[in-house]
Amino acid sequence: MSDTREINTLLCFDFGTKRIGVAVGQSITQTATPLQTVKNKNKRPDWDHIKRLIDEWQPDALIVGVPLNMMGEMQEMTVASEKFMRQLHGRFHLPVYDVDERLSSFEAAQRTGKTTDLDPVAAQAILETWFAENHEA
Repeated sequence: MSDTREINTLLCFDFGTKRIGVAVGQSITQTATPLQTVKNKNKRPDWDHIKRLIDEWQPDALIVGVPLNMMGEMQEMTVASEKFMRQLHGRFHLPVYDVDERLSSFEAAQRTGKTTDLDPVAAQAILETWFAENHEA
């Protein structure tokens, strides 16, 4: 889903059925910062919490990590992530872009030295990938 407006501030989501990692980034500086984890309610996104984040950060676009398997093929979570993207666009009327998130959790573990609470750092890695692939943004 695309839009023609200038993109400065972005929110990125590392979608999962239990929780969603969130990071914020600035296209001018090409930097991303982990924010927090949104805990889902009954395997559904906490839309009130997500709305508060969007109201607070006023992003120009949203990024969602889409999990593909190591062969680059769709899997069960790919479908769930794509549904989340459509819901984000429908609810908030912002452009939503997808990024292949393979190895983002591994990269988050490498950065932090932890194996838990990685979701916001994984979202940061996903957003940094988007910046690298869209450096003209």
